[in-house]
Amino acid sequence: MRLFQNSGISRSYASRFKGISNDVSSFEDIRRIFLEDRYGAPHILQPVLMCDDSAFFTNGDDERLQRAWANQQGLNSRMTLEQILLGQIEHHKTEVFYNLDPIRYPSRFVAKLPGCVKRKVAWRAAPSGPADFGAYDSILCNFPSFISKFRQMGWRSDYFSPAHDPELDSYAANRDRPVDVLFVGGFSRHHVERATILDVVAQLRHRYRIEFRLDHSRLTTLAETPAGLFGPLRAYRRTHNVRHVSGPPVFGRQLYERLSSAKIVLNGNGAINLVGRERGNMRCWEAMGAGCAMLSDDGVYPEGMEPEIDFKVYRDSVDVLTVLHEMLENIAETTLVAEAGNRMIANFFSKERQWTHFMNLT
Repeated sequence: MRLFQNSGISRSYASRFKGISNDVSSFEDIRRIFLEDRYGAPHILQPVLMCDDSAFFTNGDDERLQRAWANQQGLNSRMTLEQILLGQIEHHKTEVFYNLDPIRYPSRFVAKLPGCVKRKVAWRAAPSGPADFGAYDSILCNFPSFISKFRQMGWRSDYFSPAHDPELDSYAANRDRPVDVLFVGGFSRHHVERATILDVVAQLRHRYRIEFRLDHSRLTTLAETPAGLFGPLRAYRRTHNVRHVSGPPVFGRQLYERLSSAKIVLNGNGAINLVGRERGNMRCWEAMGAGCAMLSDDGVYPEGMEPEIDFKVYRDSVDVLTVLHEMLENIAETTLVAEAGNRMIANFFSKERQWTHFMNLT
């Protein structure tokens, strides 16, 4: 199988990636640095991570990366990113196209794929608005409610999940974990429930070492100046306690390093209630993969993840304090939970199983 996997980078990650890849210019070197940094690794398929000759990977929205490839091929400098991506697919003689960015490359793009492509598969686990994915042979997702919605649109959709990144094994082996509670994630005015939970947990900062790494918007930065004390910007402000324990966002290897420093990772889908009680955000794979004891919001988790065995759950902002106190005052038991979660994620969600599942679907 000649696999082509296309992904993308978020605006927040772009600045980090530019910093760590600024000294290289070739397509191969820029891509190598991206893959070594492990951004989004739970979604990247095994042949790509193992540098298999039959697999090709790129970030179709990364202009610097894509134009480096086009320049090396002697192509017209005025080509669009879409034209470059199509050129890469044809050059690779792709048989299976797996796209992690179907909003940017929906059905109208699929219609332009060269004849060598036999299967077109996309991953989507978020609201998609009016986007058309009907030209794909299947839309993969790990949230049953989204799968149901895609099928109601008349599209084939199959269950598929992220996988454990084996690079996390060395981070999981770390036993020196000075951070008691770590949270890494987005913060916006839409995360109402998340903001409440974070504020409650941040109030423990005088007793425990609490660390938040929040990816917030420019409006939050503006809201935390005197101009944000009044008016609509107040909705973007973080509380004093949350600001006190917050640092800049982390991605890739930086994220892995912070996870390996933490005893407990606080997780939660927050108040942007898109999937009801369904759970399974990527932090589950990253936190348990790094050997942390995960504390997450109550809900229905993917098959293989057993609440109260592989991780602990909380029900609300009152319960989260109760559970945290229990976990921090019984570190030996918390360590056993972390070890159980790590074994589960490494075995049940291995890269080998993910790749076998993908091949069966395609």
